[in-house]
Amino acid sequence: MNNYETVFILNPVLSDDQIKETVKKYEDFLISKGAKMIAKEDWGLKKLAYPIQNKKSGFYHLFEYQVNGEAIEPLELEFRRDERFMRYLTVKLDKHAIAWAEKRRERNKQKA
Repeated sequence: MNNYETVFILNPVLSDDQIKETVKKYEDFLISKGAKMIAKEDWGLKKLAYPIQNKKSGFYHLFEYQVNGEAIEPLELEFRRDERFMRYLTVKLDKHAIAWAEKRRERNKQKA
């Protein structure tokens, strides 16, 4: 099992309920593929550096999870098919990135 991080941007015209439903849908999708969720972060509505689909902002979310590599391609295929997603990026984490992610989670806990 490898560690991965997926950051995705959702369309800013979605309601809070639609956003929660979308995030839950893809979290359940990963779990159905055998993923172990490590962390989820909602970064909120952020201004984009450049317009995407004529939108200047989007809702950012991050998933950190462990899963076999075969689950990534079906996940990204679902992202491409879903019009609610503006962009996404999945990154395989090495040991240094895993340590950095743990530090980030601890820092976020202390802030809260």
